[in-house]
This record gives sequence, C-alpha cells and structure tokens, in this order.
Amino acid sequence: MTHAIRIHQHGGPEAMVLEQVSLGRPAAGEVRIRHTAIGLNYIDVYYRSGVYAAPNGLPLVPGNEAAGVVEELGEGVTSLQVGDRVAYAAKGLGAYATERLVGADQVVKIPDGVSDEQAAAMMLQGMTVEYLLRRTYEVKPGTTVLYHAAAGGVGLIFGQWAKHLGATVIGTAGSAEKVELAKAHGFDHVINYSSENFVERVAEITGGAKCDVVYDSVGKDTFEGSLDCLRPRGLFVTFGQSSGAIPPFNTGILAQKGSLYVTRPTIFSYNAKREDLEESARALFDVVSKGIVKINVNQRYKLADAAQAHRDLEARKTTGTTVLLP
Repeated sequence: MTHAIRIHQHGGPEAMVLEQVSLGRPAAGEVRIRHTAIGLNYIDVYYRSGVYAAPNGLPLVPGNEAAGVVEELGEGVTSLQVGDRVAYAAKGLGAYATERLVGADQVVKIPDGVSDEQAAAMMLQGMTVEYLLRRTYEVKPGTTVLYHAAAGGVGLIFGQWAKHLGATVIGTAGSAEKVELAKAHGFDHVINYSSENFVERVAEITGGAKCDVVYDSVGKDTFEGSLDCLRPRGLFVTFGQSSGAIPPFNTGILAQKGSLYVTRPTIFSYNAKREDLEESARALFDVVSKGIVKINVNQRYKLADAAQAHRDLEARKTTGTTVLLP
C-alpha cells in the first residue's frame, strides 16, 4: 500500500498527515515510480498554507520533485524501462508519497555519477537556476548579479553556477554562518542583512555602478531595496515570496529608478515543452557530473516527519538542499 502526506485543510505544518492511499495502475503515457528520495522546497509551504491554490483543490499531496525507480509502464511509454533510475520536477503536485503515477514526458533518467538524493534535491532548484542564469537573463563574464537568500538551496546552486559563468556574484544572508556558507559556494561578496544595509553595501562593492540583474525570492521585505540595487535598464527577477507577496505598486517607480525591467518567471513556463525540459536537465546534470556545481544534501527527514521539515524550513534553520526519505 502506498503512503502519502495529505492536506485536508490549509494551515500550518500540523495540517500534513501521513495516510494510506490507493494508487492504481499507470494510465497511457504514465509511469509508476517508487520514490527513493523526495525534494523539499519552499513552494511546498505555499501550497500547504494556501498562498498558492492547489490545481485540483483539497485534499492535496504536496511536492513537485522526487527521484526513484520505474516500477511499471503505462501503455505507449517507450522512452523508459522498468528499473530505470529517474527524477522529475512535475507541474502537478503529489511527490510527498512512497509511490506516484506521473507522466513519462515529465521524467528524465538520472545519469551515472548523480545519486538519487542529489537528483531529488536538485531538480526543481537546479533547473530553476538554469533558466534564471541562461534564459531569464543571460549571465556571462562581466555580469554583476545580486541574489537574495544566498545560503538557501537555490542560492548555493546559483552561486556556484553563476561564478562558473564568469559573473561577479553578490549575495545576501541572515547570519554569519550563512554568509560563510554562501562564500564557500561561489559568491564573491555576501552581505549580512541582519547587520548591514544591503543597498548601501551593493553600491560600495560595485563602486556605484550597481547590478545588471537582481534575483529575489524573498519578496515583500527586499522589493524596494532590490530596485535600488539595479543600474539603469537593469532587470528585477522576482521568483518567490518567502517574506510575503510584493504589494501592488505604481509602475512609474520603474521609470523613476532608471527604466527598469521586472519579470515574474516560473520553471513550469520555461520548461513547458519537452525539449526545454530535456535541455534544462541536461545542462544541470552536466555541471553537477563535472563537479562545477556540488549538490550537498544538508538535511534529511523521514517522510512521516514532513511537518518538522516544514517547521525548520520556515524558521530558516535549514541550509542548502533537504530531502524527505520514504
């Protein structure tokens, strides 16, 4: 019997309950995967609390990404075989489970040299970094970037990859320990926002030139300061809201601050086509297998302890990547 974390009513971590569920057989185009590791991401908190509406309503099984082994093929699936090690970052929810049915077109094979835990921990975060650095804004030698929450899971991947691309990489973090962690993962400069004004420090670091692009998953707390860190015609990329949603604002502020650009991208828009998903995964697996980007799983929780994992995530007690183990 399959077990899954289910949410019957939006709320805090206690809203998640481990239950037995009936899975059934894979439909045409689907595969049944036995999970070996499940990725934990802040977007899971948004769905649990109701900040994001679940596509199919309640009850819901959270989680977008996992790794595991193909156990059964649905009709018409020829790209995979039973026994294949696979990973996914699916648009639909349902990863917080011991087994899952998922469309074969959302699944990629895990290459040798990448562990199941690494794959589960990096698919959503790593492919997010891929589209941010290579497609939302093409980061290259000479680019100056600012990234908030540098010691988080996405941040540690981002710092390594951005440095590899030749950028000057500036980050922010909330403690001395997190500052050091980010510096060890590619960031040239890390600003401790609990004791420093990040806008002033960015101006000092760049000699007043400021940044070409700011990547911000924090939201409300950093929005205005982020705009002040951009050079004229710079790009503000908002891709999360861990401190709350950015309030409505008059777009005239973008003109006042130097004809700035703003975008709100999502991984599922960038990887909506199979060829884009494959290319994104290929680029990610390439930098990881070559050791350019190191994926260190810093926290592990049992699937049954998902509530505690969420408490620690929201309290900012976690660093880097975290997995749930069935």
